[in-house]
Amino acid sequence: MTVSAEDLRHLDRCVELAEAAVDAGDEPFGSVLVGPDGAVLMEDHNRVSAGDGTRHPELAIALWAAANVPPADRAALTVYTSGEHCAMCSAAHAWAGLGRIVFATSTPQLVAWYADLGLPAAPVAALRISEVAPGLPTDGPVDAYAERVRALHARHHTLM
Repeated sequence: MTVSAEDLRHLDRCVELAEAAVDAGDEPFGSVLVGPDGAVLMEDHNRVSAGDGTRHPELAIALWAAANVPPADRAALTVYTSGEHCAMCSAAHAWAGLGRIVFATSTPQLVAWYADLGLPAAPVAALRISEVAPGLPTDGPVDAYAERVRALHARHHTLM
C-alpha cells in the first residue's frame, strides 16, 4: 500500500465530511472525487437518514462522474472515502469505470465496530471492494484513522 501526503489530505477531508454527516444526524461516511491534477471534482457525505438506504456518497460520486466525465477520462480519477465501499458502491464504481479508491477504514473494521456496539449487521453482505470488483486498484485502510472513525460510528449510534 502506497499512501502519499496528498492522499492523507484528501482522507482528512473525507473524515471531516463524515463528521458533518453525524452532525446532520446521518451515518458517518464521507467521500471525495479527485481529478488527475489533484483538483477536487465532487464531495459528499451519507444521506440515508431520510429513509433511502442507497444515498451513499460513493454512489453519488459514481453517478456524478458517469454524467459529467467522459468515459475515457474516468479511470484517471481517484475516489477517497472514510470507509471502504460497500458492495453497492463498489459495483457502481466499477460500472462507471472510475479508477483508484483510497479508504481510511475497512469493511472488516466496520463489521467489528458494529458488533462491539451491539448493532445488527447490514442488510447486504459485508464484502470487500476486491470481492465485488477485483480489478479496481485500492489502498487502505490507513491505521491512523481507525480510532477517529470508530468514535464517529459510536457517536452516531449513541445519538440515535
